[in-house]
Amino acid sequence: MTTVRTLLGLPGLRPHPSTAQDLLDRAVTRIYVTELPDPGRYLTAGELVLSGLLWWRAPGDAEPFVAALAASGAAALAASGADAGGIPADVVDTCARHGIPLLEVPPDLSFAVVTERVVLALAAAADGARKRLLTAAAEDAPLDDLLARAAEELGTACWVLSGVPRVVAGTAALPVSAAEPVRQFAAARARPTAAGGLTVLPVESRHAVPWLLAVDGPLSTAQTELAEELAGLVGLARARSRLTAAPLGGQVRAVALRTPDSAEADDVLAELLATTGLAVTPTGSHDHSEALALVADDGSWPAGWADDAVTALSTVEPLLRATRILAGVSDAVPAAESRGAFEVARHALSLAAGREGDVVVVPAAEVGVHQLLLAGTSVDLRAALRRRLLGPLLDYDAEQHSDLVHTVRVFLECSGSPTRAAKALHIHVNTLRYRIGRAAELLGVDLTDFVAQVDVYLTLTSES
Repeated sequence: MTTVRTLLGLPGLRPHPSTAQDLLDRAVTRIYVTELPDPGRYLTAGELVLSGLLWWRAPGDAEPFVAALAASGAAALAASGADAGGIPADVVDTCARHGIPLLEVPPDLSFAVVTERVVLALAAAADGARKRLLTAAAEDAPLDDLLARAAEELGTACWVLSGVPRVVAGTAALPVSAAEPVRQFAAARARPTAAGGLTVLPVESRHAVPWLLAVDGPLSTAQTELAEELAGLVGLARARSRLTAAPLGGQVRAVALRTPDSAEADDVLAELLATTGLAVTPTGSHDHSEALALVADDGSWPAGWADDAVTALSTVEPLLRATRILAGVSDAVPAAESRGAFEVARHALSLAAGREGDVVVVPAAEVGVHQLLLAGTSVDLRAALRRRLLGPLLDYDAEQHSDLVHTVRVFLECSGSPTRAAKALHIHVNTLRYRIGRAAELLGVDLTDFVAQVDVYLTLTSES
């Protein structure tokens, strides 16, 4: 990284005595020559502003000029007082008040020479920065270390974000929600963009869920080039990383995820579960549109995980080929009972497939026990039982164009209460009693008997 102090090693440039030493450590990214009284619209952060002070005529003229430098985040002002009889006190005082380092350019040193020397210094620094980053990557440095070195070279904080979204690594606290830059990146159709004060670049990889490189603040051309180099190195680091599966003990949960029209499920599930911070053991599958995993649950399973998962998956969905993302999760069970947990997760996934929405997550609490019991029987057996028990009722509805089957189901779901069922069906309670009596006659059972109610209800729900 090139700093103001670095440039003081160039022949001719020297700090004005009024400049505080700690201001000399500011990063310099480019040089800009101007004689405009207010150059604010043309300035970017990190610039060394070179001026002959031709804009200065009287005390007070320095305020708009220096204020513009401070607002833009300029690194320093290098000024020549050759045409002003020296650097005016007004300029000196205003720079000190706004915290802008002031450098003196000797009268006999041309701006062309200063510009050339600074440009060469910046180019050499950029080349050195690339080499140092490449060395770090070649040494297989952890991602946190790679970002720390990059932040030093860039002179600003940086982060790697997952499209799920989550912060994979970073050199400081992210100033915005991780979802904000991901959404804006998606809105920009996966192109480099500015979001929430960050510059966001894609990390190239073969993974379905993208990673993004976010760098604090607008970047100069040199910084952008270095950030692009960093994004490529992050992609290589991601490609080298492998999720190591380890047997889980204690309590576990099973999670099933499906991307029905794409082979992205493995990557989506891995990134989603990474947000929990818990140990995960994936289960391989030949069908990459569906993925399964066991997750350790030591009591740290996030409350409201299903809702959080919907939010996270809805954020990344625009960046995927998949048009739907479906997921189901089991209750916590001992690790020895994980096979049963997978069955619950898969059935929750089946329920998700039957619901509307681009992203649907069904927790085990929404899966009825009767649904799980019925899931263990074959389709043919369920059809045979449905015909055996409900045949007369089904035939009656078909012949009379009635809907006694629906009436019976609502009646049973209202715990056999005629009043509640009538209200749910928007009919008079006497009409409800008549229909239930007629259905009982056709079925040959007492629909007020608990065992009969269980048999009929299980059969009614066998196609759900």
